[in-house]
Amino acid sequence: MRIISGKARGTKLYTLEGDNTRPTLDRVKESIFNIIQPDIQNSIFLDLFSGCGAMGLEAVSRGAKKAILCDKSKDAVNIIKKNIEKTRFSNNTVVLNMDFKLALENEIKEKIDIVYLDPPYKTDFIYKSIEIMLKKSIINENTKIIIETDDKERVLKEIENLNIKVIDERKYGRAQVIFLKI
Repeated sequence: MRIISGKARGTKLYTLEGDNTRPTLDRVKESIFNIIQPDIQNSIFLDLFSGCGAMGLEAVSRGAKKAILCDKSKDAVNIIKKNIEKTRFSNNTVVLNMDFKLALENEIKEKIDIVYLDPPYKTDFIYKSIEIMLKKSIINENTKIIIETDDKERVLKEIENLNIKVIDERKYGRAQVIFLKI
């Protein structure tokens, strides 16, 4: 796991031991960032189920003004903080050690430009996250929402009644990436 491009290019990141997290593969991460590169400069990037923080730190490395990294695991947050220190992005990151619902409902007040959602598989956290973001108006018609899942059909069925539309879909082995807009 490393930063692929930008200011911290090549920096190896710490990752969590065990099977509790699934770091996004470098080839998937590189493809996602190639697609959203025009939108990254000076953006606010939300990585809601952050794990080791790789996606948010990649965004900052490529020019995002700020990355909000949220994970409820204390172990994950400790790894995120080590990775922030290693990349020297402490001025461009906010770390939230809490459940995603609490973060969205109480902590995140600003408009988000890019949202990355890669929650534990087989949960309804994608639906709940988008529902709260729409209700709290922290996303708008310019926000890009990126979902990583292993069950595209289930996720699309869950979110079909929300006021959002699919603008792109990609498949990388088991990982499926869905790009959404309001």
